[in-house]
This record gives sequence, structure tokens and C-alpha cells, in this order.
Amino acid sequence: MKKVRIFIMIIATFALTFLHQSTPSHSQNEKFNMSYLFFGSPSTYITQVDKTKGSLDVVSPNYFDITETGDLAITWKLQTSFIDEMHRRGIRVVPFLANHWNKTAGKKALDRRDELAQEIANAVIKYKLDGVNVDIEGVDSSYRSQHTDFIRLLRKYLPADKEVSVAAAANPNGWNTGWHGFYDYYELSKYVDYIMIMAYDESWESPDSPIGPVSSIQFFERSVQYAINRGVPKDKIVAGLPFYGRMWKLDGPTASGKSITGMGLSSTRVEDLVDKFGGKVTLDDVTQSSFATFSIPQGQSYFINTTELTAGNYIIWYDNEPAIKAKLRVPSKYGIKGTGSWALNHETPETWDYYSLWLNSIFFRDVRSNHWAEANIKRISDLGWMTGTGSITFSPGKTLTRAEGAVTIVRALGKENITPKTYQFKDTEGHWAQKQIEIARELGYVTGKSPTTFDPSGPLTREELAKMFQNIFDYTVNLDMTNPFPDVVEEKWSYQPIMALYQQGILEGLPDGTFGPTVTSTRAVMAALMDRMQDDFQLIR
Repeated sequence: MKKVRIFIMIIATFALTFLHQSTPSHSQNEKFNMSYLFFGSPSTYITQVDKTKGSLDVVSPNYFDITETGDLAITWKLQTSFIDEMHRRGIRVVPFLANHWNKTAGKKALDRRDELAQEIANAVIKYKLDGVNVDIEGVDSSYRSQHTDFIRLLRKYLPADKEVSVAAAANPNGWNTGWHGFYDYYELSKYVDYIMIMAYDESWESPDSPIGPVSSIQFFERSVQYAINRGVPKDKIVAGLPFYGRMWKLDGPTASGKSITGMGLSSTRVEDLVDKFGGKVTLDDVTQSSFATFSIPQGQSYFINTTELTAGNYIIWYDNEPAIKAKLRVPSKYGIKGTGSWALNHETPETWDYYSLWLNSIFFRDVRSNHWAEANIKRISDLGWMTGTGSITFSPGKTLTRAEGAVTIVRALGKENITPKTYQFKDTEGHWAQKQIEIARELGYVTGKSPTTFDPSGPLTREELAKMFQNIFDYTVNLDMTNPFPDVVEEKWSYQPIMALYQQGILEGLPDGTFGPTVTSTRAVMAALMDRMQDDFQLIR
């Protein structure tokens, strides 16, 4: 058994608040982040960017369209005042060139790619833009080489300080045909600043689509892996996140006869539906994506734009905070350039409270870079054994509660998906940790203050911590060994657990020679202890 040493310096850790500025400033060491502007009118564009709280390096508005004849059309949404304002803020404006899934327009544009590339270069210079993001979709693989050559021409005609980037279909399955095969990742990477992988639409709007995530963590990661395996330099890979969900009606069409099979909707609409109809949001542990379920009663309805949702059962798969956070770990994991997103105006407001921090592996504002438990907290957070007390706070010096202790060990042992046979504790009804507490009780890890009370918000003391770990690991206790602690008496319930943890070297005494059975623990202490006992927990999972 690995020996773990934990001293009073850990027990005595006090709360430290080290807050970063609410509006992050980008540096060369920070991950790149861009997003698209498509929804809303130009009068709202600055407001949409304001909501990102300084999180963007590039904004990509819908200024360039491809006509049916393959020509460039400057859209009415281009406003030089917006471009000037973004430049004052240090944000680059790189409009996207779109055929809006019009295959004919896309092909005709590529047939006249030399002229089109020159037209785009002239427009970029004329309007003092910072480049172009090419977003041609729905064209099949027979035009792959023409597409690559178009990007080469853009790089040729645009000044060197202007960006050329490409939005490319995610291709986790390595398809070479269809519209996925249209994008030659490796060849494109020779000419672009980056490829923005549209790592979403794993499910889509169609009766043929499976009901499931817009972007599971597996789909998202495999999309990045495909680019790396194709030889794209990591500093040219940008992984795109969805700020939208997809909805299905599970029991037939609406009253008007419309089938809802993967209909796209803004992430901002999900909470309203759940609240109005008493629905439920669940994070799927496997896909690290969330789904909302709700039922509309007979005689009631709800409009999503012009679509009327009538009585029936519905499910929406979308990415909420924990799902987005899981994806924000991926760029650092693979060493890629950063992230993109489709699209502004669909994210929930709190997204930008944590986005840049998590993208840059700063998971908690109140865990400073030289905090004694920083590495422990990060590793235990990565494992999912402990989460923050808020979207960007860990509260390392906060007293560890009995509920938090129970939840941590249940997660560490992989038991959180068990359904308790009974719910014994009356004082945990409606508590966020009720299920995990009852799991821990049924498995014999924790006991209550009485048969019907647990005291979930009460502090977890050192003797309770010892008892909890002894219940799990059942260490052998050498009763012939001298008890060095004057405040630990043999007659007390905690005597053997304390001696077991002491003899294993897991918990030691305090500098004054006592053990301190009733001294409380902190969240940082628990993170450090769990981190140092990782191997032990993994062995019995």
C-alpha cells in the first residue's frame, strides 16, 4: 500500500482569493479563440462581442456570400464602423465566405476560382479586413483539388499579414467521399493559417439521424485526432464547438403534422423550455454531453421561432457548462492552436465567465499559481473526483462538508451511477448530494449522525475522515503498537480507524503531539489526499 503523508500545514491552510481580471487579455502563450457572427442584425454585433468579455482573437462575420453564378457578393451586413471598433479592441475581423450549402454555387465559384480569389483579396484590402475564412459546404469530393487550389490562390493574392483560414467538416471516420472528402486537410494546411474543424453535427436534422449529441467528447476528440494524423501542424488546428442543440419529438409529429427530428435551436432556449414544462437536464457521463427532457401537456404549446411545439414528449441534446468545459480541455491535451464556435448569440451568458480560463487550463480563479495544492486540485479535477464550488471557483480553504466527502469517494470509486435501494436520511431530501450520500451509506463507506440524519452540511473532521477511509480499505490495525496520541482514547469509536490510518502513514499527528480528532479538513486537504491516494483508489475501482 502506498504511504501518504499529510501534515498540519495542510490542515491549517486558509482560504486565499486570487482573482484574475474579469476580462482576460490575450498573450502569446494563450490559446487562440474565434467565433462566427451570423445571427442578429449588424446593430447587435458589438453587443454580441461585448458579451464575450475579451475572449476572442478573431470574429468572423457573414460579409462574403457566393451567388448562384459563383460570384462574390458583399452582404448588406458589412459595416466599416464595426470593423474599426473591433480593431480598436485588438480583435481581427475575418469574414467568412459562404455558399450556404448551395452545391451549384460552390462548384461554379471553384470553376472561376482565380477571378474569385482576386475579388476577395481586393475586398479584404478595400474594407481593411484581416483576411477571409472560407466556408464552402455541401460540395462533393470531386471538387477536392479545386478547393485546395482556391485556397492556394487566396494565399497568393492576399498580403502576407492577412489571414487565410478554412472551415472544414469534421471527419472522425476518415471518409474520402461525399462532402467530408471535399476537404484535403494536409494539402490545405500548406496554405492556411488554420483549419477550423466544425466538430459538431454528429447528429443532424433528418429522420435518418440518430437521437444523440451534437458533439460528443469522443466525436470532438477524434475530429482533432484525424487532423493530427493527416499531418496538419498542431498550431494550425482549431476545434469548433457548438453553441446550439438539436431537438426531437419522441411521440410523433406536432398537431400541424410537422415532424421534429433533430431541429436546431439556440442553447439559450433550452432553459426556458425546461423551466416552463418542469423538465430535467442530465449530463451523460459517457459522451460528456447533456440532454434535456420535457413534456408539453395537452392543450398547451410553445413556439420556437415559427415552429409550434404541441403536446408530447421532447428531448434536446446540447452542450451546457460541463459539456463545454470538457471540450475546452482538448486543445491543451493535444497541443493544438485553440477553439472556434458556431455561433455568437446562441451561447448562454455565463459561458464567457469560464471559457478563456478553462481553454488556458486555468480551471479555478481562486487557486493561485503557487498554491501548495494547485497540482493536486488540477489532477483531481481532471479525474472528475472533485468539482468546483462554482463555474470558476474551487474554494480550497473552505471547510470540507460531510456531503462533499461522501460524493468525492463515490466518484473516485466509480460508484456514482448506482441507484440506491432506499433513501434513509430525512435531512438530505432535496440536497444536491442526496443520491451519492445514500450510495455511500449502502456501500458502508459512511454512517449518519443517527439512522435518519446525515448532517450533509456539517464539517468533516479528521476522525470522520479516518473512519471513512478505513471503511473503504479495511487496513489491518496493530493493536500492540503504542498509541502516541493523548487525545485518542481506546474506548472511542474512532480509535481503530485513526490508528489504522496513522500506521499506514496516511494521517499523522499535529505538531503538539496530538491527533486532533475533531479538527476539520478543507477542500484543498481532500484534493491533496485523494491525489496522493490515486493508486489505491484505482486498484479497487
